[in-house]
Amino acid sequence: MKQFSYILSLLGLFGFFFSGTIDLDNLFNYANQEVPDYIFFDNTTTNQINDRTATLGRVLFYDKTLSRDNTVSCSSCHQQAFGFSDPAIQSTGVAGVTSRHSMRLINTRFGIEESVFWDERAATLEDQVTQPIQDHIELGYSGTNGDPDINDLIELLSGLDYYQQLFTFAYGTPLVTELRIKLALAQFVRSIQSFDSKFDQGMVLSNEQILEPFPNFTNSENLGKELFLLDKPVGANCATCHQPPEFSIDFVSLNNGVTATADGTGVDYTNFRSPTLRDLVNPDGVANTPFMHNGAFPDLMSVIEHYNAVPFDPNNELLDPDLLDPNTGEPQQLMLTPNEKLALIDFLGTLSGNNVYTDEKWSDPFEPDGTIEIIGGNLGIYDLARPEIEIQLSPNPARDLVQIKADPGQYAMILTDAKGKKVMSCTTGGQQQLSIGHLAQGLYYLSMTNLETGKHSVTKLIKN
Repeated sequence: MKQFSYILSLLGLFGFFFSGTIDLDNLFNYANQEVPDYIFFDNTTTNQINDRTATLGRVLFYDKTLSRDNTVSCSSCHQQAFGFSDPAIQSTGVAGVTSRHSMRLINTRFGIEESVFWDERAATLEDQVTQPIQDHIELGYSGTNGDPDINDLIELLSGLDYYQQLFTFAYGTPLVTELRIKLALAQFVRSIQSFDSKFDQGMVLSNEQILEPFPNFTNSENLGKELFLLDKPVGANCATCHQPPEFSIDFVSLNNGVTATADGTGVDYTNFRSPTLRDLVNPDGVANTPFMHNGAFPDLMSVIEHYNAVPFDPNNELLDPDLLDPNTGEPQQLMLTPNEKLALIDFLGTLSGNNVYTDEKWSDPFEPDGTIEIIGGNLGIYDLARPEIEIQLSPNPARDLVQIKADPGQYAMILTDAKGKKVMSCTTGGQQQLSIGHLAQGLYYLSMTNLETGKHSVTKLIKN
Protein backbone atom coordinates (compact mmCIF):
# COMPACT_ATOMS: atom_id res chain seq x y z
CA MET A 1 0.00 0.00 0.00
CA LYS A 2 2.89 2.33 0.83
CA GLN A 3 4.47 1.62 -2.53
CA PHE A 4 1.18 2.31 -4.31
CA SER A 5 0.77 5.69 -2.59
CA TYR A 6 4.40 6.53 -3.31
CA ILE A 7 4.01 5.78 -7.01
CA LEU A 8 0.82 7.85 -7.17
CA SER A 9 2.65 10.81 -5.65
CA LEU A 10 5.42 10.44 -8.20
CA LEU A 11 2.95 10.22 -11.04
CA GLY A 12 1.52 13.51 -9.90
CA LEU A 13 4.96 15.06 -9.93
CA PHE A 14 5.83 13.59 -13.30
CA GLY A 15 2.57 14.90 -14.69
CA PHE A 16 4.00 18.31 -13.95
CA PHE A 17 7.34 17.28 -15.49
CA PHE A 18 5.79 16.42 -18.87
CA SER A 19 6.34 19.95 -20.11
CA GLY A 20 7.58 18.94 -23.56
CA THR A 21 9.81 22.03 -23.64
CA ILE A 22 13.56 22.50 -23.23
CA ASP A 23 14.45 26.13 -22.56
CA LEU A 24 18.07 26.64 -23.60
CA ASP A 25 18.16 30.03 -21.90
CA ASN A 26 17.24 28.51 -18.53
CA LEU A 27 19.23 25.32 -18.14
CA PHE A 28 19.14 23.05 -15.11
CA ASN A 29 22.26 22.81 -12.99
CA TYR A 30 24.10 19.64 -13.91
CA ALA A 31 27.70 20.84 -13.77
CA ASN A 32 27.88 22.52 -10.37
CA GLN A 33 25.75 20.45 -8.04
CA GLU A 34 26.79 20.40 -4.41
CA VAL A 35 28.86 17.35 -3.47
CA PRO A 36 29.79 16.71 0.20
CA ASP A 37 33.45 17.30 0.97
CA TYR A 38 33.75 13.77 2.36
CA ILE A 39 33.07 12.28 -1.09
CA PHE A 40 36.50 11.62 -2.59
CA PHE A 41 36.03 9.46 -5.67
CA ASP A 42 35.11 10.93 -9.05
CA ASN A 43 35.67 8.72 -12.09
CA THR A 44 35.15 11.58 -14.57
CA THR A 45 38.24 12.08 -16.71
CA THR A 46 38.12 14.30 -19.81
CA ASN A 47 34.35 14.33 -20.26
CA GLN A 48 33.54 16.94 -17.64
CA ILE A 49 29.84 17.71 -17.14
CA ASN A 50 28.52 20.92 -18.62
CA ASP A 51 24.89 22.03 -18.61
CA ARG A 52 24.57 22.21 -22.39
CA THR A 53 25.79 18.70 -23.16
CA ALA A 54 24.02 17.13 -20.17
CA THR A 55 20.77 18.71 -21.41
CA LEU A 56 21.28 16.98 -24.75
CA GLY A 57 22.04 13.80 -22.80
CA ARG A 58 18.73 14.09 -20.93
CA VAL A 59 16.78 14.25 -24.19
CA LEU A 60 18.70 11.29 -25.66
CA PHE A 61 18.16 9.28 -22.45
CA TYR A 62 14.37 9.62 -22.67
CA ASP A 63 13.92 9.56 -26.45
CA LYS A 64 12.23 6.40 -27.80
CA THR A 65 13.47 7.39 -31.26
CA LEU A 66 16.73 5.74 -30.20
CA SER A 67 15.03 2.34 -30.38
CA ARG A 68 14.45 0.53 -33.66
CA ASP A 69 10.66 0.51 -33.33
CA ASN A 70 10.22 3.71 -31.25
CA THR A 71 8.90 1.81 -28.22
CA VAL A 72 11.66 2.03 -25.59
CA SER A 73 14.42 4.35 -24.44
CA CYS A 74 17.28 4.24 -21.94
CA SER A 75 14.74 5.37 -19.33
CA SER A 76 12.55 2.32 -19.95
CA CYS A 77 15.13 0.18 -18.15
CA HIS A 78 16.36 2.94 -15.80
CA GLN A 79 13.31 4.62 -14.31
CA GLN A 80 13.57 7.67 -12.07
CA ALA A 81 10.74 6.43 -9.83
CA PHE A 82 12.79 3.31 -8.99
CA GLY A 83 16.22 4.83 -8.42
CA PHE A 84 16.92 4.67 -12.17
CA SER A 85 16.45 0.92 -12.30
CA ASP A 86 13.66 -1.42 -13.37
CA PRO A 87 11.14 -3.09 -11.02
CA ALA A 88 11.12 -6.09 -13.38
CA ILE A 89 13.74 -8.81 -13.04
CA GLN A 90 14.61 -8.50 -16.74
CA SER A 91 13.92 -5.37 -18.75
CA THR A 92 11.88 -5.50 -21.95
CA GLY A 93 13.58 -4.36 -25.14
CA VAL A 94 12.52 -4.29 -28.77
CA ALA A 95 13.22 -8.00 -29.31
CA GLY A 96 12.86 -9.72 -25.93
CA VAL A 97 14.21 -9.28 -22.42
CA THR A 98 17.68 -8.44 -21.16
CA SER A 99 19.96 -11.22 -19.92
CA ARG A 100 20.60 -9.44 -16.61
CA HIS A 101 18.69 -7.11 -14.32
CA SER A 102 19.07 -3.37 -15.03
CA MET A 103 21.52 -1.77 -12.63
CA ARG A 104 20.63 1.39 -10.70
CA LEU A 105 22.36 4.52 -12.02
CA ILE A 106 22.58 6.46 -8.72
CA ASN A 107 25.98 8.14 -8.11
CA THR A 108 27.66 6.36 -11.02
CA ARG A 109 30.16 9.21 -11.13
CA PHE A 110 31.35 8.67 -7.57
CA GLY A 111 32.46 5.05 -7.71
CA ILE A 112 36.05 3.91 -7.39
CA GLU A 113 35.11 1.26 -9.96
CA GLU A 114 35.22 2.85 -13.43
CA SER A 115 34.20 -0.18 -15.51
CA VAL A 116 30.51 -0.66 -16.25
CA PHE A 117 28.02 -3.54 -16.68
CA TRP A 118 27.70 -6.38 -14.18
CA ASP A 119 30.57 -8.22 -15.87
CA GLU A 120 32.68 -5.04 -16.25
CA ARG A 121 32.93 -5.48 -20.02
CA ALA A 122 32.88 -1.70 -20.65
CA ALA A 123 35.98 0.14 -19.44
CA THR A 124 34.18 3.46 -18.93
CA LEU A 125 30.69 4.91 -18.86
CA GLU A 126 31.38 6.48 -22.26
CA ASP A 127 32.09 2.99 -23.62
CA GLN A 128 28.88 1.66 -22.09
CA VAL A 129 26.14 4.13 -22.98
CA THR A 130 25.70 3.26 -26.66
CA GLN A 131 26.06 -0.52 -26.25
CA PRO A 132 22.37 -0.98 -25.29
CA ILE A 133 21.44 1.09 -28.35
CA GLN A 134 23.48 -1.32 -30.50
CA ASP A 135 22.10 -4.45 -28.84
CA HIS A 136 19.64 -6.53 -30.87
CA ILE A 137 17.38 -7.21 -27.88
CA GLU A 138 17.53 -3.85 -26.13
CA LEU A 139 17.18 -0.87 -28.50
CA GLY A 140 17.82 -2.75 -31.71
CA TYR A 141 20.36 -0.74 -33.74
CA SER A 142 22.71 -3.73 -33.81
CA GLY A 143 23.38 -4.09 -37.52
CA THR A 144 22.66 -7.82 -37.06
CA ASN A 145 19.58 -10.03 -37.49
CA GLY A 146 18.17 -7.60 -40.03
CA ASP A 147 18.51 -4.62 -37.66
CA PRO A 148 19.61 -1.18 -38.81
CA ASP A 149 22.98 -0.10 -37.39
CA ILE A 150 24.25 2.90 -35.46
CA ASN A 151 24.88 4.84 -38.68
CA ASP A 152 21.21 4.48 -39.59
CA LEU A 153 20.29 5.93 -36.20
CA ILE A 154 22.73 8.80 -36.67
CA GLU A 155 21.14 9.59 -40.04
CA LEU A 156 17.69 9.49 -38.42
CA LEU A 157 18.65 11.80 -35.54
CA SER A 158 20.40 14.17 -37.96
CA GLY A 159 17.09 14.76 -39.72
CA LEU A 160 15.21 15.78 -36.56
CA ASP A 161 14.98 19.53 -35.99
CA TYR A 162 15.27 19.31 -32.22
CA TYR A 163 18.55 17.41 -32.46
CA GLN A 164 19.92 19.90 -34.96
CA GLN A 165 19.24 22.55 -32.33
CA LEU A 166 20.52 20.55 -29.36
CA PHE A 167 23.72 19.26 -31.00
CA THR A 168 24.49 22.76 -32.25
CA PHE A 169 23.86 24.15 -28.79
CA ALA A 170 26.07 21.54 -27.12
CA TYR A 171 28.87 21.16 -29.68
CA GLY A 172 28.68 24.15 -31.98
CA THR A 173 27.39 22.28 -35.04
CA PRO A 174 24.40 20.03 -35.80
CA LEU A 175 26.71 17.13 -36.64
CA VAL A 176 25.49 13.92 -34.96
CA THR A 177 28.16 11.30 -34.25
CA GLU A 178 28.35 8.26 -32.00
CA LEU A 179 31.09 9.97 -30.00
CA ARG A 180 28.92 13.00 -29.35
CA ILE A 181 26.01 10.76 -28.30
CA LYS A 182 28.34 8.91 -25.91
CA LEU A 183 29.67 12.10 -24.34
CA ALA A 184 26.20 13.59 -23.83
CA LEU A 185 24.59 10.44 -22.40
CA ALA A 186 27.53 9.84 -20.07
CA GLN A 187 27.34 13.40 -18.76
CA PHE A 188 23.65 13.09 -18.01
CA VAL A 189 24.09 9.75 -16.23
CA ARG A 190 27.04 11.09 -14.21
CA SER A 191 24.89 14.03 -13.12
CA ILE A 192 22.38 11.73 -11.35
CA GLN A 193 23.44 12.04 -7.72
CA SER A 194 21.95 11.46 -4.27
CA PHE A 195 23.47 13.07 -1.17
CA ASP A 196 20.44 14.19 0.85
CA SER A 197 20.00 11.02 2.90
CA LYS A 198 19.71 10.52 6.65
CA PHE A 199 23.24 9.11 6.51
CA ASP A 200 24.55 12.33 4.95
CA GLN A 201 22.80 14.35 7.66
CA GLY A 202 24.48 12.11 10.24
CA MET A 203 27.90 12.69 8.69
CA VAL A 204 27.45 16.43 9.10
CA LEU A 205 26.11 16.18 12.66
CA SER A 206 28.98 13.91 13.73
CA ASN A 207 31.67 16.06 12.07
CA GLU A 208 32.26 13.23 9.61
CA GLN A 209 33.26 10.77 12.34
CA ILE A 210 31.66 7.77 10.68
CA LEU A 211 32.64 5.31 13.42
CA GLU A 212 30.87 7.35 16.10
CA PRO A 213 27.12 6.91 16.76
CA PHE A 214 25.15 9.39 14.66
CA PRO A 215 22.88 11.61 16.80
CA ASN A 216 20.05 11.50 14.22
CA PHE A 217 20.06 7.67 14.02
CA THR A 218 17.94 5.27 16.01
CA ASN A 219 19.69 2.68 18.18
CA SER A 220 18.99 0.07 15.53
CA GLU A 221 20.39 2.23 12.73
CA ASN A 222 23.56 2.88 14.72
CA LEU A 223 23.91 -0.83 15.45
CA GLY A 224 23.47 -1.57 11.75
CA LYS A 225 26.12 1.02 10.88
CA GLU A 226 28.53 -0.57 13.33
CA LEU A 227 27.89 -4.05 11.91
CA PHE A 228 28.33 -2.74 8.38
CA LEU A 229 31.65 -1.04 9.13
CA LEU A 230 33.40 -3.52 11.44
CA ASP A 231 35.32 -6.61 10.40
CA LYS A 232 34.33 -10.15 11.23
CA PRO A 233 33.76 -11.68 13.72
CA VAL A 234 32.49 -8.53 15.52
CA GLY A 235 30.81 -7.05 12.46
CA ALA A 236 29.54 -8.19 9.08
CA ASN A 237 32.49 -6.77 7.10
CA CYS A 238 30.22 -5.16 4.47
CA ALA A 239 32.41 -2.06 4.12
CA THR A 240 35.33 -4.03 2.72
CA CYS A 241 33.51 -4.41 -0.59
CA HIS A 242 31.04 -1.50 -0.36
CA GLN A 243 33.27 1.33 0.75
CA PRO A 244 31.65 4.26 2.60
CA PRO A 245 30.83 7.07 2.31
CA GLU A 246 30.32 6.47 -1.43
CA PHE A 247 29.20 2.87 -0.77
CA SER A 248 30.51 1.89 -4.19
CA ILE A 249 31.98 -1.51 -4.96
CA ASP A 250 35.70 -2.16 -4.48
CA PHE A 251 37.22 -2.36 -7.96
CA VAL A 252 39.05 -5.62 -7.16
CA SER A 253 35.90 -7.46 -6.05
CA LEU A 254 35.00 -10.83 -7.54
CA ASN A 255 31.54 -12.39 -7.55
CA ASN A 256 29.34 -12.58 -4.47
CA GLY A 257 28.09 -16.15 -4.66
CA VAL A 258 24.86 -15.31 -6.49
CA THR A 259 25.50 -17.37 -9.59
CA ALA A 260 22.17 -18.23 -11.22
CA THR A 261 21.26 -16.49 -14.46
CA ALA A 262 18.25 -14.19 -14.52
CA ASP A 263 16.17 -16.69 -16.48
CA GLY A 264 17.13 -19.49 -14.06
CA THR A 265 18.48 -21.78 -16.77
CA GLY A 266 22.22 -21.57 -16.10
CA VAL A 267 25.05 -20.09 -14.06
CA ASP A 268 26.83 -16.73 -14.29
CA TYR A 269 30.14 -16.57 -12.46
CA THR A 270 31.39 -13.39 -14.13
CA ASN A 271 29.38 -10.73 -12.28
CA PHE A 272 31.85 -8.57 -10.37
CA ARG A 273 30.31 -5.10 -10.60
CA SER A 274 27.71 -3.63 -8.27
CA PRO A 275 25.96 -0.28 -8.13
CA THR A 276 26.30 1.91 -5.06
CA LEU A 277 24.25 0.85 -2.04
CA ARG A 278 22.68 4.30 -1.91
CA ASP A 279 18.95 4.38 -2.67
CA LEU A 280 18.38 0.66 -2.36
CA VAL A 281 14.91 1.65 -1.17
CA ASN A 282 12.63 4.58 -1.96
CA PRO A 283 11.73 7.32 0.56
CA ASP A 284 8.96 5.08 1.92
CA GLY A 285 11.45 2.26 2.58
CA VAL A 286 10.13 0.04 -0.22
CA ALA A 287 12.77 -1.75 -2.31
CA ASN A 288 13.43 0.05 -5.58
CA THR A 289 14.08 -3.14 -7.44
CA PRO A 290 14.75 -6.84 -7.11
CA PHE A 291 18.41 -7.10 -6.13
CA MET A 292 21.46 -8.72 -7.74
CA HIS A 293 22.34 -9.21 -11.41
CA ASN A 294 19.62 -11.85 -11.72
CA GLY A 295 16.97 -10.06 -9.65
CA ALA A 296 16.91 -13.05 -7.30
CA PHE A 297 16.17 -11.16 -4.09
CA PRO A 298 12.93 -9.18 -3.73
CA ASP A 299 13.89 -7.38 -0.51
CA LEU A 300 16.82 -6.47 1.71
CA MET A 301 16.18 -9.31 4.15
CA SER A 302 16.84 -11.76 1.32
CA VAL A 303 20.13 -9.99 0.61
CA ILE A 304 21.19 -10.09 4.28
CA GLU A 305 20.28 -13.79 4.52
CA HIS A 306 22.49 -14.53 1.51
CA TYR A 307 25.55 -12.83 3.03
CA ASN A 308 24.80 -14.30 6.45
CA ALA A 309 25.22 -17.79 4.99
CA VAL A 310 26.90 -17.69 1.56
CA PRO A 311 26.07 -20.95 -0.27
CA PHE A 312 28.88 -23.35 -1.13
CA ASP A 313 29.44 -23.92 -4.85
CA PRO A 314 32.52 -26.01 -5.68
CA ASN A 315 32.46 -24.73 -9.27
CA ASN A 316 32.55 -21.07 -8.29
CA GLU A 317 36.27 -20.32 -8.46
CA LEU A 318 35.61 -16.57 -8.65
CA LEU A 319 33.93 -16.10 -5.26
CA ASP A 320 35.36 -12.99 -3.63
CA PRO A 321 37.96 -13.93 -0.96
CA ASP A 322 36.33 -11.55 1.53
CA LEU A 323 33.31 -13.87 1.55
CA LEU A 324 35.39 -16.81 2.76
CA ASP A 325 35.99 -17.85 6.36
CA PRO A 326 39.74 -17.24 6.94
CA ASN A 327 39.99 -20.32 9.17
CA THR A 328 38.17 -22.90 7.05
CA GLY A 329 38.35 -21.44 3.54
CA GLU A 330 34.63 -22.14 3.25
CA PRO A 331 32.00 -19.49 2.36
CA GLN A 332 31.25 -17.24 5.33
CA GLN A 333 28.61 -18.02 7.98
CA LEU A 334 28.15 -14.76 9.95
CA MET A 335 25.65 -16.12 12.48
CA LEU A 336 23.79 -12.79 12.64
CA THR A 337 20.93 -12.62 15.12
CA PRO A 338 17.44 -11.56 13.98
CA ASN A 339 17.97 -8.13 15.62
CA GLU A 340 21.30 -7.68 13.87
CA LYS A 341 19.75 -8.50 10.49
CA LEU A 342 17.01 -5.92 11.08
CA ALA A 343 19.62 -3.39 12.23
CA LEU A 344 21.56 -3.81 8.98
CA ILE A 345 18.37 -3.28 7.00
CA ASP A 346 17.55 -0.18 9.06
CA PHE A 347 21.03 1.23 8.39
CA LEU A 348 20.84 0.56 4.64
CA GLY A 349 17.57 2.49 4.61
CA THR A 350 19.41 5.59 5.86
CA LEU A 351 21.38 5.70 2.59
CA SER A 352 18.33 6.79 0.56
CA GLY A 353 17.60 10.40 -0.32
CA ASN A 354 14.53 12.17 -1.71
CA ASN A 355 15.60 14.62 -4.38
CA VAL A 356 16.75 12.08 -6.96
CA TYR A 357 13.15 10.84 -7.31
CA THR A 358 11.57 14.26 -7.82
CA ASP A 359 14.12 16.62 -9.41
CA GLU A 360 12.85 17.77 -12.81
CA LYS A 361 16.31 17.92 -14.34
CA TRP A 362 16.44 14.11 -14.36
CA SER A 363 12.84 13.65 -15.51
CA ASP A 364 11.26 12.89 -18.89
CA PRO A 365 11.27 16.09 -21.02
CA PHE A 366 8.88 14.73 -23.66
CA GLU A 367 5.14 15.15 -23.86
CA PRO A 368 3.16 11.89 -23.49
CA ASP A 369 2.71 11.86 -27.28
CA GLY A 370 6.50 11.93 -27.75
CA THR A 371 6.80 15.55 -28.91
CA ILE A 372 9.29 18.09 -27.61
CA GLU A 373 9.97 21.78 -28.28
CA ILE A 374 13.33 23.54 -27.99
CA ILE A 375 13.26 27.26 -27.24
CA GLY A 376 15.90 29.90 -26.54
CA GLY A 377 19.63 29.42 -26.96
CA ASN A 378 20.44 32.29 -29.33
CA LEU A 379 19.34 30.25 -32.34
CA GLY A 380 21.61 27.44 -31.21
CA ILE A 381 24.81 29.31 -32.07
CA TYR A 382 27.64 28.07 -29.87
CA ASP A 383 29.59 30.24 -27.44
CA LEU A 384 32.73 31.09 -29.41
CA ALA A 385 34.72 31.80 -26.24
CA ARG A 386 35.42 28.10 -25.63
CA PRO A 387 37.67 26.88 -28.49
CA GLU A 388 39.24 23.43 -28.12
CA ILE A 389 41.33 23.51 -31.30
CA GLU A 390 42.92 26.41 -33.17
CA ILE A 391 41.35 27.32 -36.52
CA GLN A 392 42.97 29.89 -38.83
CA LEU A 393 41.06 31.37 -41.78
CA SER A 394 42.86 33.33 -44.50
CA PRO A 395 41.68 35.67 -45.81
CA ASN A 396 38.80 36.60 -43.54
CA PRO A 397 36.66 38.36 -44.78
CA ALA A 398 36.88 36.35 -48.00
CA ARG A 399 35.25 36.63 -51.43
CA ASP A 400 35.72 33.34 -53.32
CA LEU A 401 38.30 31.14 -51.57
CA VAL A 402 39.36 30.78 -47.95
CA GLN A 403 42.31 28.76 -46.67
CA ILE A 404 41.55 26.77 -43.51
CA LYS A 405 44.32 25.60 -41.17
CA ALA A 406 43.86 23.46 -38.04
CA ASP A 407 45.90 20.94 -36.08
CA PRO A 408 46.78 17.73 -37.99
CA GLY A 409 44.00 15.13 -38.04
CA GLN A 410 40.74 14.20 -39.69
CA TYR A 411 37.84 16.61 -39.15
CA ALA A 412 34.14 16.92 -39.76
CA MET A 413 33.74 20.43 -41.13
CA ILE A 414 30.38 22.20 -41.18
CA LEU A 415 29.57 25.72 -42.33
CA THR A 416 26.32 27.26 -41.05
CA ASP A 417 24.73 30.61 -41.67
CA ALA A 418 23.93 33.12 -38.90
CA LYS A 419 20.67 31.33 -38.13
CA GLY A 420 22.35 27.97 -37.62
CA LYS A 421 21.29 26.47 -40.98
CA LYS A 422 23.87 24.15 -42.51
CA VAL A 423 25.06 25.34 -45.92
CA MET A 424 28.13 23.14 -46.44
CA SER A 425 29.75 20.05 -44.85
CA CYS A 426 32.57 17.62 -45.58
CA THR A 427 35.29 15.48 -44.02
CA THR A 428 38.72 17.02 -44.35
CA GLY A 429 42.27 17.06 -43.07
CA GLY A 430 43.79 19.83 -41.02
CA GLN A 431 44.26 22.03 -44.10
CA GLN A 432 41.57 22.76 -46.68
CA GLN A 433 40.85 25.35 -49.35
CA LEU A 434 37.16 26.17 -49.28
CA SER A 435 35.23 27.68 -52.17
CA ILE A 436 32.57 30.11 -50.97
CA GLY A 437 31.96 32.17 -54.09
CA HIS A 438 28.43 30.79 -54.45
CA LEU A 439 27.37 31.90 -50.95
CA ALA A 440 25.50 35.08 -50.18
CA GLN A 441 27.33 37.88 -48.41
CA GLY A 442 27.14 37.86 -44.65
CA LEU A 443 28.18 36.13 -41.44
CA TYR A 444 28.85 32.37 -41.27
CA TYR A 445 30.08 29.97 -38.60
CA LEU A 446 32.73 27.39 -39.47
CA SER A 447 32.93 24.33 -37.20
CA MET A 448 35.78 21.80 -37.09
CA THR A 449 35.38 18.59 -35.06
CA ASN A 450 38.30 16.18 -34.69
CA LEU A 451 36.87 12.75 -35.51
CA GLU A 452 39.30 10.95 -33.16
CA THR A 453 39.32 13.17 -30.07
CA GLY A 454 35.90 14.82 -30.35
CA LYS A 455 37.48 18.24 -29.75
CA HIS A 456 35.87 21.04 -31.68
CA SER A 457 35.88 24.76 -32.26
CA VAL A 458 33.73 27.28 -34.07
CA THR A 459 34.95 30.47 -35.68
CA LYS A 460 33.32 33.29 -37.60
CA LEU A 461 33.73 33.63 -41.35
CA ILE A 462 32.71 36.81 -43.19
CA LYS A 463 31.73 36.45 -46.85
CA ASN A 464 32.25 39.60 -48.88
